[in-house]
Amino acid sequence: MAAPCSRMASRSLLQFTSVFSRTTLRNTGLRHFSSTSACKATPRTKILSDRASSPWTLMAAVCLQRLPVISADCNPIELEFKQMMQEIEFEKSLLSEHELRLLEDAERLRRKQAVDYDSDEEDGHKDQDIVLTQDLEDSWEQRMKKFQPADRVRADVDKDLTSLERCLDDSLLLLAEQQVGAEKMWLLPQTQWQEGETLRQTAERALASLPAAAFKATFLGNAPCGVYKYKLPKADRTESTVGRKVFFFKAVLSDDSPPSAPSASLLWVKKNELQRYLKPAYMMKVERFIISV
Repeated sequence: MAAPCSRMASRSLLQFTSVFSRTTLRNTGLRHFSSTSACKATPRTKILSDRASSPWTLMAAVCLQRLPVISADCNPIELEFKQMMQEIEFEKSLLSEHELRLLEDAERLRRKQAVDYDSDEEDGHKDQDIVLTQDLEDSWEQRMKKFQPADRVRADVDKDLTSLERCLDDSLLLLAEQQVGAEKMWLLPQTQWQEGETLRQTAERALASLPAAAFKATFLGNAPCGVYKYKLPKADRTESTVGRKVFFFKAVLSDDSPPSAPSASLLWVKKNELQRYLKPAYMMKVERFIISV
């Protein structure tokens, strides 16, 4: 019986001292030391060490999109719907000022042709030159004949992939020819991340570093819209560099962007033309966040 009693006495003594220490610390306002507080200071150091030892090089790429400049051609269903909406709007609309003037001119002409026409009724208009609506319509028609709208399809420009003015009714994406190992490939403009900058700043720097280009773009958010990981050719691998992780950011070309001279290392392509220039694995990642407008 001595052994159990001694254990019970020691257990009660330990419980008493633990309760006393907690109440004493709470009353004195001292902060209780815990091992978790020391662990909180280690994540940033751990991230930096992991980043330094990672065999993957961080990259940021920008998906620069030029939105359509003119509206696209309507398909048969859209044309039919457009005609129906125009008929409904015409039926519910009020007469315009020009149509009201047409009725006034018709009424004036009817009075002049009447047998009991009294010219004194037009005394208020004797000192004014009456411009009939038919004269206005004739002048408008002459001006319309002089107006020549620009061609929607320009064969000489639409086939030039280096021109920003091609395919004005469709969205275009910017591709840049870049060196990957010993091979030149068509990719979205990208560059390597540097210590002290965010990935979005890296993407902005990739766009600004393009040769013979001064694009003004609006980036759509601070978070990447996609990621692509690939390994370098075996001849270009080292112990510290195995491959690259590319984070994609979306951007839209601004309307006030200055015109840039065509460059052989830059291409403006439509979404259905990407497969001619991009690798299949890379193309699969890019297609996920490209939306045709």
